[in-house]
Amino acid sequence: MKAQVNEIKERLQYFNGTEMFYQIPLLKTRFTDGLKYLSEVAECFWLITDASVIAKSLMNRSEFITIDFKRLPEEKQDYSGYEAEIIYSDGNDNILEKHGYRATDFPLDELRLFFVNDTLMLPSEY
Repeated sequence: MKAQVNEIKERLQYFNGTEMFYQIPLLKTRFTDGLKYLSEVAECFWLITDASVIAKSLMNRSEFITIDFKRLPEEKQDYSGYEAEIIYSDGNDNILEKHGYRATDFPLDELRLFFVNDTLMLPSEY
């Protein structure tokens, strides 16, 4: 598992900009090559969909949204009952919304995404 995590982290560094946009049909949210790669190797299309739904609902509060996935430390998991959380902010550390996940199979401990102009992307693709 650790080898897979290291490979994913390493490969994500190579995504700068995007050559093609993909779209979530019902939401009309676009996402980039880097997220297409991540959704396939980490089997996390759920993350792209969840982040898109919430970020779209926050667009009236900020045109630029950061999305931070974080796996919680064991002691926080026991206290909160959540294994991970996603924090949505305006890029200036103003938290717009938080969502907890009781269970997740996402292999990375943390991940930051940006949402702007109905497009979800890695920071290196901004």
